[in-house]
Amino acid sequence: MSSTTHDIIIHGSGPTGCALALALAAKTSRPERIALVGEFTAPTQTQSRNASPDPRTLAINHGSRAFLQQLDVWPASAADILTVHVSQRHRLGRTVIDHRDLNVPRLGSVVPYQGLLQTLHQRLTASGVTLVSDTTSHPVLVAGKAVTHSPDGSISAPVAVQSHGRRPQGLERHYNQHALLATVSASQPQPGWAYERFTRQGPLAVLPHPQSPDIQAVVWCCPPEQAAHLHKLDDAAFSTALNDHFGDRLGRLQSIGPRHVFPLSLHAGPLLVNERTVAIGNAAQTLHPVAGQGLNLGLRDVAQLAIALTPWLARTNQNPTPYLQRFVKQRKRDRWLSAAITDTLPRIFTTGNPLVEHGCGLALLGLDAIPPLRNTLARHLLQGMRS
Repeated sequence: MSSTTHDIIIHGSGPTGCALALALAAKTSRPERIALVGEFTAPTQTQSRNASPDPRTLAINHGSRAFLQQLDVWPASAADILTVHVSQRHRLGRTVIDHRDLNVPRLGSVVPYQGLLQTLHQRLTASGVTLVSDTTSHPVLVAGKAVTHSPDGSISAPVAVQSHGRRPQGLERHYNQHALLATVSASQPQPGWAYERFTRQGPLAVLPHPQSPDIQAVVWCCPPEQAAHLHKLDDAAFSTALNDHFGDRLGRLQSIGPRHVFPLSLHAGPLLVNERTVAIGNAAQTLHPVAGQGLNLGLRDVAQLAIALTPWLARTNQNPTPYLQRFVKQRKRDRWLSAAITDTLPRIFTTGNPLVEHGCGLALLGLDAIPPLRNTLARHLLQGMRS
């Protein structure tokens, strides 16, 4: 059984793990010393216009898009978000956030999950990073080094990064909500507009879909039994239920693709797993999908960890722990503020208390009427804290 040594082992070949491998490879003359462990997709042909749209899409904010473009992994297919409309069902009050108010070309973009992942994997094959196909192993600390045992042998490194979707141990909250993902066509599409509609059952997001201007990506958060019921409906019945909840801002919405359901919860644990291992992305925190902050927060983890490890990569005989500790300190405010926003919003709008609902409506009106307040919140959702 073989044994190899690297500078850094990254576990997880999803978007955050791949982005970190590429970011670190750009900062060293020996990219082969970076090992990425996970499952790697084979390239597939571009989806045709007549194919059933994939409901698995990602909302990428302005800051994350700039970072991915620096890595040269921006996918060919994307739908820009220029305006975000936030409202509450059956209550007055709404807020509209426009990209021109923030002096940016767009607030964000919606990209296909599989398209982004394939672009990352294709870029990795030419990066020089060592790719290790293994989906079961995890790093353990042995004599001051992170060691990973796989069926093909063991690899070790002074630093390990966990970026896969294992739920972290620490803060935990279950929302009694599931997210239903769907794709629909709109009879009166509004290109560049994204909608976040709060209901007593949970938030309902309708976003532009990258496949076509008249297609929308739907993320409908609701109690598990309601999600299961909606998942079983035929397309006509599901479309009727969706139009009743969302309204007619996009004309008639018609279900046109498969639906997926997954449970929602908050999990947030320490970034420093041990003195030589850090967690980023879903391995550090899993958030409620309201406002689409999960992957964007993970990519900010990536950007700052790459910066923090750059001096160490130049001299890997140093103790990496102080560099990892500095990264953890820098990420504290951003991750907890993002977690607080995405934790509070889906709970406060689902109390069923009329006084609270009216208060939320007044808050939306206040944000809309006072640009400095609205723009402060919008800028965090746009780029987060990157200090």
